[in-house]
Amino acid sequence: MAHTDKTTGDKVRLDKWLWAARFYKTRSLAADEIDKGRVKVNGQVAKASREPRIGDAIELRAGFDHRTVCVKGLSSVRGPAPQAALLYEETAASLLARSHAAEQRRIAPEPSQSLTQGRPTKRDRRQLQDLRGAPPDWNERWSASIDE
Repeated sequence: MAHTDKTTGDKVRLDKWLWAARFYKTRSLAADEIDKGRVKVNGQVAKASREPRIGDAIELRAGFDHRTVCVKGLSSVRGPAPQAALLYEETAASLLARSHAAEQRRIAPEPSQSLTQGRPTKRDRRQLQDLRGAPPDWNERWSASIDE
C-alpha cells in the first residue's frame, strides 16, 4: 500500500522523507548526512531537495548500518514506526550485509567502542592520587628558599 502525503501531493524532499521514514532522528541530521555524500539515490549522490519517487533505490548510512532501500510510499509526516516501515522495503542483499556486519561487531567489537569516558576530570585525578597514596609535598622536594 503506497502512502502519499496529503499536504503536498507526491512531492516530498529527500531529507524530509528520510526523517519521516525514521532513518534519522531529525530532519537536520538527514540533511547533514545527505550533504556529506552518505546518501545516494539510484547510485548518484543526492541533494536534500531532491524528490524521491516510488521505486527509487536509496543507499544510506545511519550509524554503523549501510542500507539499500526501495521507496514504496511518500510522506513528509513522521508517524509511528510501523507506519514508517510501510514507506520503504529493504533489499535482500542489504539485509544480509547488515546481519553479517552485526555479527562481525558482536564477534570482534571495535576497541574504541568499549571506552565509556574520555580524559579523567580533575576530580578523577585527585581520586586516583588518593588511591596511589599521598601526592608528594612539593615544598619538601624542591627548595627555593635561601635558608638552607
